[in-house]
Amino acid sequence: MTAYHDLSALFINCSLKPSREPSNTEALMQVSQGVMAANGVSIETIRAADLDIAPGVQPDMREHGFSRDDWPDVQAKVMAADILVIGTPIWLGDKSSICTRVVERLYGYSGKLNDKGQSAYYGRAGGCVITGNEDGAKHCAMNLLYSLQHLGYAIPPQADAGWVGEAGPGPSYADEDSGGPQNDFTQRNTTFAAWNLMHMARMLKDAGGLPAYGNLPEAWEAGARFDHPNPEYR
Repeated sequence: MTAYHDLSALFINCSLKPSREPSNTEALMQVSQGVMAANGVSIETIRAADLDIAPGVQPDMREHGFSRDDWPDVQAKVMAADILVIGTPIWLGDKSSICTRVVERLYGYSGKLNDKGQSAYYGRAGGCVITGNEDGAKHCAMNLLYSLQHLGYAIPPQADAGWVGEAGPGPSYADEDSGGPQNDFTQRNTTFAAWNLMHMARMLKDAGGLPAYGNLPEAWEAGARFDHPNPEYR
């Protein structure tokens, strides 16, 4: 059986609640974490609401007028992880405001390059977990998975999982009698997503990431065209 014990996964929970309060998003994320931990993957969870994450799209916003910014420490954890899973509740049909800020801060590091000259995020797998009691789970997943792949993450098949209760006021995922933990569709998709993220991270790690040919920004700027149909294009 394939081994995963040398992989690490970072889960960023973008609930609007600090960690002193229970999070339904975290409750569903724990299903994915349990699958990974059972296979030896090292797991770390960050509750973004606990931190002072400055707005902006630069690696360290303290260099741009903010007195405090906890994001650089989070970024270091992101770069050390083979798998990144972003979890968010649904508010007004979209991801949380904290989740938007997390994505913006991830974007702020996208100009960095790895030792091959590719985007620094290449060679990592990304996925998401969505919870709420209103419509919008697929919309949030599309938004997050597009954002992650745009940054350079590899998105495996079935890399999202979610639970949505009845529209309007009602029990959330972790509430008694919500039906969420017993929902076969949600539990199946969360399990599949965990395994697909592990499989993708395993393949990427074993392959040393993605091949560098055809995706090097500096080589393109220097004139390389990587079989572009018009070699005279400049």
